[in-house]
Amino acid sequence: MSCLLANEVSYRETMNMHQPKIINKFSLVAFLLVTLFACNQPSPKPTQANIAEVPNQVKAENIKAHIEFLADDSLQGRDTGSNGYQVAANYVTSYFKQLGLTPQGTNIASEHRGFEQQVRFRKSYLVDGSASATIHGLKGDVELEYLSEFLTSGSNLRNQSAITAATVFVGYGVISQEFGYNDYENIDVKGKIVVALTGRPEDLPSEEGAHIGSGAEKSRHAAEHGAIGFITIHTPKREKVRSFEKSAQYANTPRLSWLTKDNMPFGNQAEIIAGAYIAQEAAKALFAGAARTLEDIYTADTNNNAIKGFALPHKVTLKNRSRHEEITSPNVIAAVEGSDAELKNEYVVFSAHLDHIGISSHGDDEDIINNGALDNASGVAILLETARLLADMEIKPKRSVLFVVVTGEEKGLLGSSYFANNPTIPITQLVANVNLDMPLILYPFADVIAFGSTHSTMGEIVAAAAKKIDIELSEDPMPEQALFTRSDHYSFVKAGIPSVFLMTGFKSTDESIDGGAVFGEFLKNHYHQHSDEITLPINYDAAANFALVNMMIGLEIANQLERPKWHRGDFFGVTFAQ
Repeated sequence: MSCLLANEVSYRETMNMHQPKIINKFSLVAFLLVTLFACNQPSPKPTQANIAEVPNQVKAENIKAHIEFLADDSLQGRDTGSNGYQVAANYVTSYFKQLGLTPQGTNIASEHRGFEQQVRFRKSYLVDGSASATIHGLKGDVELEYLSEFLTSGSNLRNQSAITAATVFVGYGVISQEFGYNDYENIDVKGKIVVALTGRPEDLPSEEGAHIGSGAEKSRHAAEHGAIGFITIHTPKREKVRSFEKSAQYANTPRLSWLTKDNMPFGNQAEIIAGAYIAQEAAKALFAGAARTLEDIYTADTNNNAIKGFALPHKVTLKNRSRHEEITSPNVIAAVEGSDAELKNEYVVFSAHLDHIGISSHGDDEDIINNGALDNASGVAILLETARLLADMEIKPKRSVLFVVVTGEEKGLLGSSYFANNPTIPITQLVANVNLDMPLILYPFADVIAFGSTHSTMGEIVAAAAKKIDIELSEDPMPEQALFTRSDHYSFVKAGIPSVFLMTGFKSTDESIDGGAVFGEFLKNHYHQHSDEITLPINYDAAANFALVNMMIGLEIANQLERPKWHRGDFFGVTFAQ
């Protein structure tokens, strides 16, 4: 789960590529055979007519076996492009084959489809010692120190980047006609370096604001207005959420972008030659002698007051060198064909990310493997059990159901972005997406959360499906986190597809358990850490119940005559209309 995606800086908490290879504790082949055998014991085939019997068909032991395999040390944390990830992809492919699912990988025009959709990535490294940032001040040059005063990353487009240009402060650097913001109004940034605060105006709605204030949107606006560089300032407000020091720990992590057919990194603004992320004290040199002090601007940001841009008195030089590698890593895609002659050409999409963050070392900790049992072996395991339940139905749902298991989520939703931009089924035939990412199956939950449910009729659909098995749909308990924009469903949203991100809720059938407290404890002590492994007290009965809820939602969408719709005038529906 990419909950730590920063709007302005995409330094990822990922593996150390130079860690020693881990020796398998047992035969991977033997374990694979045992696991697949355990997951395929015969059971009566449910029909649509006896759907009430389905709860008896859900197998907690299947989900357990899947998680134990995917989160085993032998897979070394399933980092994108690694051997361990490929083993996990092979496992998912093998299971889809055993279920008799239809392969929907490769591409639409392929004569012989497989289950894999290979994604090519460019992996970019910052060359050691090459990064420099110089503020040409009124009293001489100010050289900033890398890691303590500024951060940057390797370029996906260039091996060498160097610019010297005038600077212009643009507030937050956001534009939104819908909400009346244009930080570039009456400001000339052509051929200059844009300087912007991290974050966004506080009066923007949480989910809409997360999109409007994202790094991708800010870079796009800067490029469209002719800027050649982008500097983001780390503010005191941001420091309270995520420290500059914490970001600096991951500054040298390589960046990934998926490559288009023209061999270009997707989503990069070629016009922006160089950029930097500057610490709050170091940034004050940029504003020496300016129309307004940075201290005053920090105060306005903290107090949520309006901030207008203006030209700065100094030029800045930014330099760095990068080296590139190309890697591949597959999405795995399969379908259960629908039963209705016409509706079977439309697809309900279930998605879950298979990758995790690989290998890393923290101090003297002997465990260097980030197993990702709950993030997101659990989501994939529940998707696989959902696929089994649907494949076993004698009378299939009216619409087809597509299972998209993606790579590169932890690198910035990359595998799902690739699929959404290179769909193996025509995009207009994908009617809805239900995404499974880090369901917290640690207690018997009484409700589910569907992030994004308020934007489309998916909310009513999820509520109706869950109610049939006495599960409640609850409102987003942490709207300030804007989780609707921070997992793979968002790639489908940007393709115009109504989508929800389904998670276990904070209510428990055991009144002695506070689900919210359990969630908070997991985020604090286990999220993206070595302890996210099968030694956690995973409640497999809860996992089975979550698979049942998931399947019921899929059936509700698949069997309705009308496909899900965005609510009239919804920001995301309008912004990303097909």
